[in-house]
Amino acid sequence: MSESVKAPDAGEAARVQAEKFRQTYERVRAQVGRAMVGQGDVVEGVLTALFAGGHVLLEGVPGLGKTLLVRALGSAVDLRFSRIQFTPDMMPADIQGTQVLVETEGGGHELRFQEGPLVANLVLADEINRATPKTQSALLEAMQERQISVGRRTIKLDEPFCVMATQNPVEQEGTYPLPEAQLDRFLMKLVVDYPEEAEYRTILERTTGTAEAALEAVCHGPEILELRDIVRSVPVPEAAMNHAVRLVLGTQPNRQWSPALVSDNVALGSSPRGAQALLLCGKVKALLGHRFAVSCDDIRAAAPACLRHRVMINFHGMAEGVTPDQVVAAVLDKVQPQG
Repeated sequence: MSESVKAPDAGEAARVQAEKFRQTYERVRAQVGRAMVGQGDVVEGVLTALFAGGHVLLEGVPGLGKTLLVRALGSAVDLRFSRIQFTPDMMPADIQGTQVLVETEGGGHELRFQEGPLVANLVLADEINRATPKTQSALLEAMQERQISVGRRTIKLDEPFCVMATQNPVEQEGTYPLPEAQLDRFLMKLVVDYPEEAEYRTILERTTGTAEAALEAVCHGPEILELRDIVRSVPVPEAAMNHAVRLVLGTQPNRQWSPALVSDNVALGSSPRGAQALLLCGKVKALLGHRFAVSCDDIRAAAPACLRHRVMINFHGMAEGVTPDQVVAAVLDKVQPQG
């Protein structure tokens, strides 16, 4: 008699996938940690955006390592990395590319398209709020459509494609604040704060001596795409789905789930992209927590980074000093998990 063939265990397959995700994630995080001191939540957020397939906005005063973090990530993954240092006089062609007249072998001339730094896999958009609205719109197309349009030419950007932008929240002279439509395209907004006292010694030792950390690429493009599929395959129970929806509704004025702070001080709340971000980041947190299903706690942990840039304070709220983080905290306090 022939032996019966045992069907593969779906639960075991899920555990194998989750373990593969965690191992790759930790390898990349370990490499980034060789250059970046502290800022654990920010590093986790940047890696979450990369593996979830979204873009991230890093906000903090100069000198806190925002650019260093993204450059370190660019060294830890085998991707085409580019950096754009935005200035007010930068035009869309400076980042997208343009037609260049070149001399051919026979002595003639022809127009050839020369790619700009936006044609890459991992793009560091440094001081993004210094770009004019015209240049910001060119970046917006790349972020949303994964393509750039130059004249009649449309160029599809290779996957994975991820924009990691930085901005200084204090120095606003000569800047162009990002419009709500572009802010909404960022999966997360991460606030980079000052290091802890104990971290300063390590920072000084690494930056004022002769030794320089050499980072190696431990992950490549096809592997990142595979891990993104693993993230998206994580199931979301109905309770977690409903909780994400109610948190988003709670940021919108005069809704059933919105606290008084929102109704009084918020002009615009989160769009459905906020709920999408909560689920994607929640899936990453579930995998890192050795689970293959999203919990309400995963959703709540992701809420500040996913919702703070999707809340627009009205004039009354500005006068009262209300911040988006206070709004998100109030929503989390009112909207509790059900069941």
